[in-house]
Amino acid sequence: MLPFISFEWVWDMGHLVFHGGLWYALNIIGLAMTYCVLKTIYDTYKGKGAQHH
Repeated sequence: MLPFISFEWVWDMGHLVFHGGLWYALNIIGLAMTYCVLKTIYDTYKGKGAQHH
C-alpha cells in the first residue's frame, strides 16, 4: 500500500532515512542507464561500432 493512502502511516526518522536512501539509489541507477542508452545511440550514429572481427 502506498504511504499517502494508508492513514496509519507515520513519517518517522526510520521511514525518512529508508525512503531517502531508496530514491537516492533509484536515481543513480536511472541516471546510469540513461547515460548508457544515450552513449549507445551516439556511438551507433557516429559509426563507432565494433565491425572488425
